[in-house]
Amino acid sequence: MTAADPHFIDLSRLATHLREKLAEKKYILLFAYNGTGKTRLSMEFKNLGKNGDARDTLYFNAFTEDLFYWDNDLENDERRVLRLNRDSRFFGGLQELEMENRIGPLLERYADFNFFIDYADWQITFFRDRDANGEPVAIKVSRGEENIFVWCFFLAVAQLAIDEQEAYAWVKYIYVDDPISSLDDNNAIAVACHLANLLQDLNGKIKAVISTHHALFFNVMWNTLNERGKNNPLQPYFLGCDKGSGSYTLRYTSETPFFHHVALLKQLIEAVETDQLYTYHFNILRSILEKTATFHGFPNFSACIKQDDEDGILHARLINVLSHGNYSLFEPREMLEENKRHFKKILSDFMANYRFNPELFPELIEEATHG
Repeated sequence: MTAADPHFIDLSRLATHLREKLAEKKYILLFAYNGTGKTRLSMEFKNLGKNGDARDTLYFNAFTEDLFYWDNDLENDERRVLRLNRDSRFFGGLQELEMENRIGPLLERYADFNFFIDYADWQITFFRDRDANGEPVAIKVSRGEENIFVWCFFLAVAQLAIDEQEAYAWVKYIYVDDPISSLDDNNAIAVACHLANLLQDLNGKIKAVISTHHALFFNVMWNTLNERGKNNPLQPYFLGCDKGSGSYTLRYTSETPFFHHVALLKQLIEAVETDQLYTYHFNILRSILEKTATFHGFPNFSACIKQDDEDGILHARLINVLSHGNYSLFEPREMLEENKRHFKKILSDFMANYRFNPELFPELIEEATHG
């Protein structure tokens, strides 16, 4: 963090800054760790665009999924449907816009079920098979499948806004916060590429903000939307929060590529430098060691730990034991001082043995190499 990094005392001022920045940029890309306030920021941004019944932001976040809710037919236990909140402007003009034909091709990329929309009763029925009469056999999809469906629904609506359909002429901003939770790497790449391709069609009348805690998703979006040059339409930031003061910081990522393991290393190094090491950092360190071991052809992460003395054997055992805790990112527990010392030594040795771009980690690499 530098003195030049802008600080904001609350989310409202931060959201105002993002709107001002979008006057000169087409996209803002935010990376922030869980618990920073990404979802609350998206709501602050949306609320700034409210004026009576008027709106200007089409958003996707955890609250978007709340616009869909299940009717499980508790009385008859036969027909389960997903209902829509008909009061939301998100669903404006759906019947006239033939949403099945717009959502279907998107859903095919991610799922093997089908659906139809009952516009009279504002409900959706899902099915995979049909009965002997050709009628769909209704099913209740899993939570993960439901999330994918809602995401595809949002993509279809976003495309309508980009295509300047009258029902979505009010949209000036598209705000996407962590599109699908718990993505594996393959799906993270697929979703990011799909979203980036959609946003590349923005005509300048609509601007976009994308926020995520997923480093690989961030990296794919960055590389796809980034256009090097004087008028680059993308503004990428790291979003940080000072838990003590409740203030927020935006750190410009400049032209630095943001890969998954690099992002995790940056998190660990910042934790070491600020002496804010928590138990869950052992989980992150093990993940980095395992990926590095796989890349270099080793069968076990311990091969990436310096093991020329008894400390090396101890460090491998510590990682193995301390990385199996069910540690919460939202209620972190600080490491014991002895474990902090071991953690710092393991990380320092790793950085010395596996060379990274020194511009990314100048202080730590210099310390590990010469200290």
